[in-house]
Amino acid sequence: MRQSYRDKQSRKARINREKEEKNIEKKNKQKYNNDIKYGRSQKTIKSKEKDFNSEEKTYEDVVAGRNAVLELLKSDRDINKLYIERGEKHGSISEILAKAKDKKIVMVEVSRQKLDFMAENHQGVIAVVPPFNYADVDDILDLAEQKGEDPFIIILDGIEDVHNLGAIIRTAETAGCHGVIIPKRRNVQVNATVSKVSAGATSYVKVARVNNLNETIKYLKEKGLWIIGTDGEADKFYYDQDLKGPLAIIIGSEGFGMSRLTKENVDILVKIPMFGKITSLNASVSSGIVIYEVVKQRNN
Repeated sequence: MRQSYRDKQSRKARINREKEEKNIEKKNKQKYNNDIKYGRSQKTIKSKEKDFNSEEKTYEDVVAGRNAVLELLKSDRDINKLYIERGEKHGSISEILAKAKDKKIVMVEVSRQKLDFMAENHQGVIAVVPPFNYADVDDILDLAEQKGEDPFIIILDGIEDVHNLGAIIRTAETAGCHGVIIPKRRNVQVNATVSKVSAGATSYVKVARVNNLNETIKYLKEKGLWIIGTDGEADKFYYDQDLKGPLAIIIGSEGFGMSRLTKENVDILVKIPMFGKITSLNASVSSGIVIYEVVKQRNN
């Protein structure tokens, strides 16, 4: 399968990061060996060991891009450090710097090459953050209760493209969904690219990661939610289905749709009409169509 431009750029950025990490490891090990060779103190050696370990983990969780970082600063999420490209500061970078200063976040000016090693399409700014804080399913249900609204949840089954996940989370946030549920297996997780593609929506949307998707579906049914699955072989179109109550919409992978077990556990199957020669849509496009049908019906 031909790789997309984004996939190539993502692969290039990953290879660059791996190269830099190997160089850092090599340099630190050399320093460590020199300490032992020349009899430096154990305190110095331990300090260097600590630096070596911290350097390895520096870029594990980052949020890159101006919009994503700006939304991150507006949220309550912790930020360990902010890397800014050295040089003149224009446009939204000025706002980012002001907000970071107000929050007393450590800011470091670095070269563009350094930022290129850390992430792709960074637009001159990268935030290093703690690992993404996944919510519990009950957190999502509690949020709906606090707002006095019927729960509206998106369940993803087998989404393996980071750009799809980011776009779906962005749509979920704009539509007022209470949360997104993803499985730990066979599904991409929230990372730097997902955060950037979501335009910062990962800072606001509750994302729950579960061990067993079908057990979670059964739990949601017990809580009174209707489970709506999207499937090209369904008999009913999505706009003919009543979508006004408490519900969860399941979006399957582009290539295979929902898994067999998941499909067996849904209450209702709906489909999107196809009139051309291509008989499938991008997963994020499909989710957007159905999500906003729910918004339309609830607001009418």
